Amino acid sequence: MSRLKLARGRYEPWRHLRADVVDVRDLFELAIAEGEDALGDEIAATTEELEGRYASLRMLEWMSGVHDGADCFLEIHAGAGGTEACDWAAMLLRMYTRWAERHEYRTELLDLQEAEGGIRSVTVQVSGDYAFGYLHAESGVHRLVRISPFDASKRRHTTFASVAASPVLDDAIDVEIRPEDVRVDTYRASGAGGQHVNKTDSAVRMTHLPTGIVVQCQNERSQHKNRATAMKVLRSRLYEHYEQERSKEREDLAGEKLDNAWGSQIRSYVLHPYTMVKDVRTKHEAGNAQAVLDGELDPFITEYLRASTREGAERS
Repeated sequence: MSRLKLARGRYEPWRHLRADVVDVRDLFELAIAEGEDALGDEIAATTEELEGRYASLRMLEWMSGVHDGADCFLEIHAGAGGTEACDWAAMLLRMYTRWAERHEYRTELLDLQEAEGGIRSVTVQVSGDYAFGYLHAESGVHRLVRISPFDASKRRHTTFASVAASPVLDDAIDVEIRPEDVRVDTYRASGAGGQHVNKTDSAVRMTHLPTGIVVQCQNERSQHKNRATAMKVLRSRLYEHYEQERSKEREDLAGEKLDNAWGSQIRSYVLHPYTMVKDVRTKHEAGNAQAVLDGELDPFITEYLRASTREGAERS
């Protein structure tokens, strides 16, 4: 039923768009025949609205991955740099939260490791149609250049933070996780949450020993619920990890090298001495850095999806 819903969600908007294009064409022909100049503004406004709908639907056509329609686990980790890096991670969390709000997606905080000046790491579940299809474009290292608000000498600092997106898997997707490969640690949750959360070892950390992948969850009062959520995140991270490994093997066999693998810098945000955000992979850039940090990410995501689709077609 969920697959049928997604299929209808992709087909019905195109059908409605086609009908609306026919309507505005008929209105245009009527205005020409009757000499109704007053209809010009209405036709122009309707055409602009139809162009926007077409662009949004075209973007969905670029999402052909098996799990592109799924919800998304989004993890942000501060890089080296202490307070400066933790503040940058908090800025990225705000950016993606604002982006989700623009798309009317739900966000749920699963784990938050606070630090002086910001956050050390955070895991958020973003729920909505094609959340992973959009956000997987954000996986990689994000670089910030600015005058540090934490530096009394007002010097320019360069800071890094990593972002990892993985799909929320359907229970039917089988990812083998052997119990002996997982170390489970419990600890007392930090931050807000009430006396019960802070006074019991309800938070759960899982480490997958063969890959070194670590996931954490502390948003629930119950350790049992946190354990179940952490396992769900771990399944998702492992699936994405193995998919990337298979993709890298295919690229190596083809004699090519992936430029957007985990750990590579994908985007720079410059706030001084000028303002600009530039994507290293697609070369797309925007001069209004503050608007991007306020959640205007769609142009960057669109360019990434377009480039990925073009590269996939060339390889095939």
